[in-house]
Amino acid sequence: MSSAFDFSGKNVFISGGTSGINLGVAHAFARAGAKVTVASRSAEKVSAAVEALQAHGGEAAGFSLDVREYAKVEEAFKATQARFGTIDVLVSGAAGNFPAPALGISPNGFKSVVDIDLMGTFHVLRAAFPYLTKPGASLINISAPQAFLPMEFQMHVCAAKAGVDMITRVAALEWGPAGIRVNSVVPGPIDNTEGMRRLAPTPAAIQLAIDSVPIKRLGTVDNIADACLWLSSPMASYVSGVVLPVDGGWSLGGAQTLGKGLTQVPGSLKPFEKG
Repeated sequence: MSSAFDFSGKNVFISGGTSGINLGVAHAFARAGAKVTVASRSAEKVSAAVEALQAHGGEAAGFSLDVREYAKVEEAFKATQARFGTIDVLVSGAAGNFPAPALGISPNGFKSVVDIDLMGTFHVLRAAFPYLTKPGASLINISAPQAFLPMEFQMHVCAAKAGVDMITRVAALEWGPAGIRVNSVVPGPIDNTEGMRRLAPTPAAIQLAIDSVPIKRLGTVDNIADACLWLSSPMASYVSGVVLPVDGGWSLGGAQTLGKGLTQVPGSLKPFEKG
């Protein structure tokens, strides 16, 4: 679907853009002609992602950083502007998760998820603001259904992602007059991602996830990338402050089914981090 969009000459920055859904989004923008910058903690993943993105024929760059460190995030945006110009599209996707019951989460574990998901999102958006194209910038936060649906074993993520969606709404209000649009994309169960491998590590668990989706299939990384391309295109120029589920209707009720099945799936309650 990305061929339907033209981002030639546009500057796209994706935090957490070196793996999973976020890397898929980065590839979609690169295929559409954009200059793409990615950032994540792993220097090795950054190098691999930049090399893969450059294979599409355009320019790409990367930074190894932790979104919990505001100064490092700010430095990356400053350097990106110096190389590519102001930032037209910003995708904030770095996140962490480890399924656990509320009584099994340590205060430090809870804080870690909030620091990555919520504080990291604030750091990325706040640090980027001086370097955004005004008017015309599109900001997208990669959220999760836990933002608005309570799920067992996800208290920390529910709290953090609810905050992320409120950051989206408030930023849309405050930054709209500068010509900046801010939206959230909420992926459902996406095939071939680390999240699904952790939450549904067996054929039975995968089938449970599929059965819980109204259209009876898992989503693809391209489904999320297409939503990000559309939100950043002129076709969505009047769309801001939206929390957009891209989940085949999963958030209508089936999303909570997967949480109930976690205790029945050996090996599912393990930590993972995206970007």
